[in-house]
Amino acid sequence: MGYVGGVWRLVQGGEPLGGIVVDDADFPWLHGRFVPTEAFARVRPWFDECLDLLEAEQFERFDDCYDRIAAALSLVSPSGPVPEFLLHVRDSRAWFRWSDTPFGPA
Repeated sequence: MGYVGGVWRLVQGGEPLGGIVVDDADFPWLHGRFVPTEAFARVRPWFDECLDLLEAEQFERFDDCYDRIAAALSLVSPSGPVPEFLLHVRDSRAWFRWSDTPFGPA
């Protein structure tokens, strides 16, 4: 399956928050240009906080922080919604991994 050039959508309850135009596939991560909608401003602080925690190597706090994103948002591939994903957004870049099945316990 070719991922480069595909557009993935971030949504909250059906409301579009942004699109990711994939420009690099480095298994298992996909990377791309993030194009937010105005509604993304509501959740941008969640992504900023999670990345700050990850960079500070506060992994347990990161897990708790990211749980909020996973519970409230959905990622939709060009083929439809994915059941599990790990998404990071910084400025105009996004990188993520996804699965057709839940990731399961860490």
